[in-house]
Amino acid sequence: MIAASVMDYRELARRRLPGILFDYIDGGAYSEATLRRNVEDFAQILLRQRVMRDVSQVSLGTELFGQACAMPVALSPVGLAGMYAKRGECQAASAARAAGVPFCLSSMSTCGLDEVTRAAGPIWFQLYMIRDRGYMAELLAQAGELGCPVLVFTVDLPVAGVRYRDVRSGASGGRLAQRLRTAWDGATHPDWLWDVHLRGRPHTFGNLVRAIPEAKGISDFWAWVKGNFDPSITWADLEWVRARWKGPIVIKGVLDVEDARQAVASGADGLSVSNHGGRQLDSVPSAISALPAIVEAVGERTTVLMDGGVRSGLDVVKALALGAKGCLIGRAWAWGLAGRGEPGVAHVLEILRAEMEVALALTGCTDVRALSREVLA
Repeated sequence: MIAASVMDYRELARRRLPGILFDYIDGGAYSEATLRRNVEDFAQILLRQRVMRDVSQVSLGTELFGQACAMPVALSPVGLAGMYAKRGECQAASAARAAGVPFCLSSMSTCGLDEVTRAAGPIWFQLYMIRDRGYMAELLAQAGELGCPVLVFTVDLPVAGVRYRDVRSGASGGRLAQRLRTAWDGATHPDWLWDVHLRGRPHTFGNLVRAIPEAKGISDFWAWVKGNFDPSITWADLEWVRARWKGPIVIKGVLDVEDARQAVASGADGLSVSNHGGRQLDSVPSAISALPAIVEAVGERTTVLMDGGVRSGLDVVKALALGAKGCLIGRAWAWGLAGRGEPGVAHVLEILRAEMEVALALTGCTDVRALSREVLA
């Protein structure tokens, strides 16, 4: 199959991955209404086509938290990406570095911080507030020592969302019949079986190995993770994080204007308007529909990013026209990784870059940093 778009890579990922893994990355909470809305609301935004504007030179370069970026895109944290391709986080981070954009490692990654930074240099790091504050402090210290320039602090997961696809597939724990179907599913995907299951070991949560050295497999790590999500988190906890992290902190998971104001008042250097890709609370607004009001409220005082539903370079242009300084992409790069490994991630980023260049040229804008509502119809 020739991949021409991000959605083509979704199909390649669907073909290559066992169903339990494809549903884990592709699915959302409850009936997945918000997941669909994230994409559909982007489609409702129209661009203003302009002509005769001298667009012979178009620039996508920008800066995020002091880091020069070839385009206003960063790879969002995706848990267990190492189960989509052999040592997947290392491959994705290398592709991001080659493309000149940031890569953010999930704290729930298969490959640990030390392994990924050896492969790709300094990366952004994502962390949740967890009950074991001692181990959380260790992770923050390790990220600082390894030169991670930005901490992405995800706050919209005090409890895990209800994801029906994961229940049906057995990803959230299943009966014997489900486990047998999962084993058969893996065995009937030979490319994945050879690349990941056999050659991609160890299958662990690389950042959590020191916390639970007795863990023998993914299920043991999941049990620790689920027991360590902290539903008591408040804005006061950001002070605890700030005392242990000297670089920029981006609060990820803000969807409400009042929460955005509180994030800034609590010292956040940036925030990402996000509903966790529709994977947490269903029936909430799309990230792109929530973006304008948040930009209006805090955009002059902090760096506003957004994630959720970005499937093309056109979507990135629309988000920046509505005030975002950049977009985090999650499923897009995970599909690329699952479909074709590092070359797949590199191609996804190239697709986004080319689509942005064309969109800027045909809206008469020559610099991505100058995007505004003027390019919207």
